Formats: sequence, C-alpha cells, structure tokens
Amino acid sequence: MTISFTVNGIPQEVDDSRAEDRLIDYLHDDLNLTGTKFCCGIGVCRACTVTVSKPPNPVPSPVISCSTVLATIDGSAVSTIESVAQDGMLDPVQQAFLGHFAFQCGYCTPGFVMAARLFLDQLAVNPVPADQLEDAIHDAIGAHICRCTGYVRYYQALRPLAEAVLARGEVVE
Repeated sequence: MTISFTVNGIPQEVDDSRAEDRLIDYLHDDLNLTGTKFCCGIGVCRACTVTVSKPPNPVPSPVISCSTVLATIDGSAVSTIESVAQDGMLDPVQQAFLGHFAFQCGYCTPGFVMAARLFLDQLAVNPVPADQLEDAIHDAIGAHICRCTGYVRYYQALRPLAEAVLARGEVVE
C-alpha cells in the first residue's frame, strides 16, 4: 500500500509504513524543500504552514506541516513556499513583505506568505465588505507568531494587496 499526493505539482508516493511521518520531515528530508520552517513543533507558531487541497474540495486550506502526518494527505495536493515565486519573480505578497520591511529574521515569513497568498486567492472568490477587511486579514494571519516585528508591518503589507483584490475582484498576481 502507498500514500500518494503531489508537492508543488510533482507526484509523490510513499510506502504506508511511513503513514505517521510528519509532513515537514518529508518535505525537508526526502524532498530537500527547506523553505517551510520547523519552529515550535506543536502547531502553535504556524511557521510551517503549507496549503493542501484534498478532493472532493478543490479549495486549498492552510495546514500546519509539523503536526500533519502523511496518512492525512493521501490524495492531496500540497503547496509549499517554494511554489510561490514564479520564473524567478517574487510573488506580490513576498514583494509587499519585503517592501514594508515586515520581517527581521525571516524565520516566520514562509508561514505568513503561505497564509497571505491563500487569503488573497480566497478573497477574490469570496470578497468581504471593505469595513470587514481588517478582521479578515486578522483571521488570515493573526494566529501566526513572529518574535521580531510585532505584526504591524505584515498587516500593512497585506492590506493594499487585499484592497486591490476587492477593487478589481481578481487575484493579485
């Protein structure tokens, strides 16, 4: 028996004897995808956030890879921070975080980027009223822990991107 899934669009297959292996360990040790960060190890800090789409629901969800075992992602599509930049160009979320000096050490940034990217993608499909945007941003990234910056710059960087999505009704790419 095997567990099958994709990571950044590339098919993966592992023996079901590894069903209890953590997703983050598989990403780091088997695929050498080290952008997803291991921090607290108990799913609190969210530095290890990736997105997962699992049929029958095609909508990706944020997943804490340090506390997710491979058995639970069978049949899923996993996206990591390595999938965000395209053709050597930073994603608008990454560029906004850089432009607003949103991070200092950067350890938490991959988790913030994954959550923010997912938020913008979902905002284009399910817009919120402008007066609810602050709460929506908080819901998207408020549980992420950053020990350096105090979060304000992450919010300041994400707000204009979210406003652009709401104004155009499309994803910022």
